[in-house]
Amino acid sequence: MATVKTHVKKDDMVKIIAGKEKGKTGKVLRVFPAKGRVVVENLNVVKRHTRPSQLNPEGGIVEKEAAMSISNVMVVCGSCNEAARTGIRKLEDGSKARYCKKCNASVDK
Repeated sequence: MATVKTHVKKDDMVKIIAGKEKGKTGKVLRVFPAKGRVVVENLNVVKRHTRPSQLNPEGGIVEKEAAMSISNVMVVCGSCNEAARTGIRKLEDGSKARYCKKCNASVDK
C-alpha cells in the first residue's frame, strides 16, 4: 500500500464523516501515514480478548480504539468550529502551516 498524504496530525480535533461513528468528533491519538489510518480517542472502540500477562494478570476482554481510514476524518477548525478542508500555506520564514479553507484561519497552533 502506498503512503497517503496526511491532512491530520496527532492531537488534532477531527470529525468522522463516514462509517458507523459518522458525525462524532474526537482527538487524534496516533497517525499511521504508511497505512493511511488514524486512531481517534473514544471512537471506533473494539473488544479484544487478551490472555493473562504481567501488565494484565487477569486477561479477559479489553476495549480499545481501532484504527480507521484517514479518508473518513476531517479536521475541525478551531476558529469557525466546523469540519473543513485544509490547505498548506508558506509563511514568511519559509515554514509551512495548514489553514482552514472555509474561514482562511490557521489550523496549526
